[in-house]
Amino acid sequence: MAQVSISLNGREYSIGCGPGEEARIRELARGVDSRIRKFGAQAGQTGESRLLVMTLLTMADELAEAKGGMNGHSPDAFADGIKALAKRIETVAERLEGAKI
Repeated sequence: MAQVSISLNGREYSIGCGPGEEARIRELARGVDSRIRKFGAQAGQTGESRLLVMTLLTMADELAEAKGGMNGHSPDAFADGIKALAKRIETVAERLEGAKI
C-alpha cells in the first residue's frame, strides 16, 4: 500500500492508498481543503469539526444533485460510480479517525 501526505485546514495527514493513486488523493485533498478554508473564512471562529461537517454536507448535496440530473447516463453506471466514491470516502474517513483529528 502506498502512502501520501495531505493537508486539511493546516493539519498534515498520512493516508494509505493504492499504488498510483497518490496524485488523485492529493488532488481530492486540495479540493476539500479549499472548501474547508472557504467555510472557515465565512464562518469566522468555529471549530474544525464544524468546518468538516459543513464541507461534507455541501459535498453530499452536490453529489445528490448530480445523481438527480444524470443527463441520459446509465443509472447503473452512475450508481456504481457513487458506490465506488462512497467506498473511497469511507476509507479516507477510517484513516482520518485513526489519525485522531
